[in-house]
Amino acid sequence: MDATLITLGALALYGALATIAGCAEDAESDVGSQSNPNSQVQLAPQMGNIHRYYNKAISGEPVSYGLYVGVAGTIAYALINLGLSPLLAMILGTGIAAFVHGVYAVSAYLGRIVGQSKNFGQPVYWDVVMSHVGPIVGHGFIAVFCMVLMSYIANTILGNPFPLPLIALIFGITVGAIGSSTGDVHYGAEREYQKYPFGGGVPVANHGDIDIKAEYGLRNSMDSSYFCVRVGGVLTGLCFGLIVFLDGWRGIIGNILQGNNPISASIISIIVGLIIVAILAIANRKVEVFARNKFGPYK
Repeated sequence: MDATLITLGALALYGALATIAGCAEDAESDVGSQSNPNSQVQLAPQMGNIHRYYNKAISGEPVSYGLYVGVAGTIAYALINLGLSPLLAMILGTGIAAFVHGVYAVSAYLGRIVGQSKNFGQPVYWDVVMSHVGPIVGHGFIAVFCMVLMSYIANTILGNPFPLPLIALIFGITVGAIGSSTGDVHYGAEREYQKYPFGGGVPVANHGDIDIKAEYGLRNSMDSSYFCVRVGGVLTGLCFGLIVFLDGWRGIIGNILQGNNPISASIISIIVGLIIVAILAIANRKVEVFARNKFGPYK
């Protein structure tokens, strides 16, 4: 019973960390304009819209967050094996990953904007760099640290057989994929494309035709993050948290139900997982139909 309680407590912390990581990842991507449609600010100068958005969308979020969390997890794993305290090792690993993140963010912005300056007249705003890099690195640090700690919990308490660096890499890819999909419609679309009706997404023909005027002065990616964090961050964090939490429960239920049952716990866990996926698919369909009926069809 004590072992079960410890596992349940670890699983609760596991899900909470995933929720925080998802929220922080969403906010970081909003500030850095990395996800679609934020990444489409790269086309704004070609459309005649000179802007002050930060833009570091060179590689997708799954790739970049796989890099950041993988770097942090690998360094933490090495330091732990050298005898350092696990918590301190994870902090140091995350700090080095944050430095890598900052270097990538600055070089990505400068490379992309400079590439547009000659032909399309897009200036490099150094004050945009200085004001955006801090929130980018800060939110990234929170997201990466949470996932490295999740990886350590999974490896030491929840019985995941893979080494910490590999678990960290998988978590980084996963949260990046969730951020690019679940929170996508809240990743600046409403803020950057307000001249177009909501509901139909952003057609390719309209990419780059962004709104550049804010309530005061020219709009930047910080304005998008203030707007999107109310919904996009919550949805991304909730999705990531539910995925890891329900997956953990799937394994626990499999172990509980096994008992003297000849069916192995892994098979029971797979069956439970399929049931959970079916329930979520039905609920998703119900919500989508309700939303379409409630707010009407869009063109």
